[in-house]
Amino acid sequence: MRGRDLPEQLTAFLARHERELTGFRRDLHMHPELAFAEHRTTGRIAERLRAVGLLPKELPQGTGLICDVGEGPGPLVALRADIDALPLVDEKDVPYRSTVPGAAHACGHDVHTTVLLATGIFLAQQARAGALPGRVRLLFQPAEELPGGAVEVIEAGAMEGVERVFALHCDPRLVLGKVGLRTGGITAACDQLMVRLSGPGGHTARPHLTSDLVYALGKVVTELPAALSRRIDPRAGFSLVWGRISAGSAPNVIPDDAVAEATVRCLDDEAWHQAPDVIKGLVESVAGAYGAEAEVTYRRGVPPTINESTSVDIMREAVTLALGVEAASSTPQSLGGEDFAWYLEHAPGALARLGTHSPDWEGPMLDLHRGTFDVDERAIGVGTRFMVTTALTALWDITRQGARLDREALA
Repeated sequence: MRGRDLPEQLTAFLARHERELTGFRRDLHMHPELAFAEHRTTGRIAERLRAVGLLPKELPQGTGLICDVGEGPGPLVALRADIDALPLVDEKDVPYRSTVPGAAHACGHDVHTTVLLATGIFLAQQARAGALPGRVRLLFQPAEELPGGAVEVIEAGAMEGVERVFALHCDPRLVLGKVGLRTGGITAACDQLMVRLSGPGGHTARPHLTSDLVYALGKVVTELPAALSRRIDPRAGFSLVWGRISAGSAPNVIPDDAVAEATVRCLDDEAWHQAPDVIKGLVESVAGAYGAEAEVTYRRGVPPTINESTSVDIMREAVTLALGVEAASSTPQSLGGEDFAWYLEHAPGALARLGTHSPDWEGPMLDLHRGTFDVDERAIGVGTRFMVTTALTALWDITRQGARLDREALA
C-alpha cells in the first residue's frame, strides 16, 4: 500500500463512489442542521458507516459520532470533520438548495463530512484487506460554529490514545486541486469581552458630581486597543475590536451603567493566556481615572490553532503522494476562530485548507459564511485522496519512529 498502488487504488475507489459521494453531500446541503441539532446528519453518517461493517458510537449529547477503523494495538491517529450548518438563508439557485428556512451549509461542513465519510469507507476496505498499519479514529463533530462541539467530543474520550490528529477546511480562495499548508499559527483564538462600568449618574450640567460613564467608556473603547499594542508582543497578531456599545437613554442625563462588548483574537498561544489579566488591569486603570467601577467579563471561545511542524510535514508528504508536489500551497494566517484548536491541546496535529474554487468560475468570490457559498464538488475527491493519504502517512511515520526507538533501546 505504501508504494505507487495507493493513488491507483484511490482513483478506482473514487470512480466507483463519485456519484454516491456527490449525492451524499447534496443531501446534507439540502437538510442543514444547526449546532447540537444535527440528528438527521448523524443518522445518515452512522447508517453509511455501518453498511461497511464499522461500529460508529453516537456522542452523549445525541449528535455527532466517533468511529474507529482498524483493530489491534497499533498506532492511532484521528481525523476530524465538523457537521453543523450556519443560521443564515441559502441564496443559491441550485437543485440542492437548503430546504430548511434560515439554515445553510455556508462554510463547507457538508464537504468536510463527505470527505471524512469517504475516507472512512476506503480505510475500512484497507483494514479488511490487512493493509491498514494501525487504527484511524473518525471524529464527526457537532457544533463547530457555536463553538463548543470539540470540547464535548474530547470529554467523551475521543482523544484517548490518539497520537496525531488532522483536519481539513474548505477554502474558496484556493483553486481546486490545491491544499493549503502552514506551520505554526493558522487560525486565531476568538474570545468575547464585556466591560460594564457603573457609578453615580446625574445631570449633564454637573458632570463633576458624577462618574461620567459615557466619557469613561469612550476612553476605555479608544485607549484599550492602543494600550494593548504596547503590552502584547506585536508578533502575536493580537486584535481587539468593539462590536457593541450601550450607555444612557436621554441626552441630558449621565447614566449609572454603561456596557461595551468586543471580540479578542490572537495567533499566539502565550499571548492568548496572558490576555484576560492584561485587559482587566488596563480597563480598571482607565476607568478608575474617572471614578467608574469596572466589571470585566472575559469569556474564552477557542485557542489559536497552532499547527505542529512534524504534522505539517506529514501532510506535505501526503499531498505529494496523493496529488503531486505542485498541489501543496502556502496558506495565510486567519483571524477567524476554529475549535479544532482544542484537539491540539491533547495531541500534535495540523489543520489544512482544501481548495474549492473552480478554475472555470468567472463570477464573484463564493466566500465562506455567505448565503451564496458553494464549492466545485470535485473537491470531494481531492479531499478524500488527501485525508486517506495523510492518515496512512501518519501511521507509517509513527510505526517507523517506534521501530527506530526499539532499535536504539536494544543497541
